[in-house]
Amino acid sequence: MSGMVLTIASLAERPEMLDRVTGMADTWPAFLRNDLVGNAHYGRIARELPEYVLFAEDADGEVVAHAYSVPFALGDEGAGALPPRGWDEILVWAFGDLRRGVVPDTVSAISVVVAPHAQGTGLSGRMLAAMRDNARGRGFGEVVAPVRPSAKHLEPRTPMEEYAFRTRGDGLPHDPWLRVHVRAGGRVEAVAPASMTVAASLDEWRGWTGLPFDEECLVEVPGALVPVHCEPAHGYAVYVEPNVWVRHVL
Repeated sequence: MSGMVLTIASLAERPEMLDRVTGMADTWPAFLRNDLVGNAHYGRIARELPEYVLFAEDADGEVVAHAYSVPFALGDEGAGALPPRGWDEILVWAFGDLRRGVVPDTVSAISVVVAPHAQGTGLSGRMLAAMRDNARGRGFGEVVAPVRPSAKHLEPRTPMEEYAFRTRGDGLPHDPWLRVHVRAGGRVEAVAPASMTVAASLDEWRGWTGLPFDEECLVEVPGALVPVHCEPAHGYAVYVEPNVWVRHVL
């Protein structure tokens, strides 16, 4: 598929594709779909900021990938400090700016999603490049990204500060998705230690994961980047996901 001709467009250009883009299959773990900030704001991007939603369509008319981003006012002409609450805070920030009519100076990546059958074909890199081009074409000089490293779930007990800056012999990041960003021109800048938070009852966690969640401990959940804090005496468990801030100067 990496050599296949794909059409990449925005929902602003092709609004009739809304349902097909938002309905594309993905592989996100169930618990990730239950971040309250994400549930409140993610779906708004396609409807309120369609020019920042890009999608790839193959020759058969199937949507095989999409990329979401949002504009916001980072301040100091885009040189302001990136928030430690990463993904969650950017969503709130961007829609707060939109509501107040604040002029944005930066674009933040929110997600790049590839359909399950098209993964491993280089599409994520193509969508990242398209997102950069879209931001540049709209007059922005920088894209930032609260990156969810794609292989971090394989070592959930490794501190993100250690993992994020680990490199290979060629100097590129150890993590495959971080490597795509750096090859595209990004710079790994900092860890967002509390980028997403999912707090829920033990029954909800059991339903999402099939795990017992019956002991006070750190629970390693498939797909989670760090362990989940389980508190049976209080009836809840909390997942606080760290991400990695990457800056792309365009």
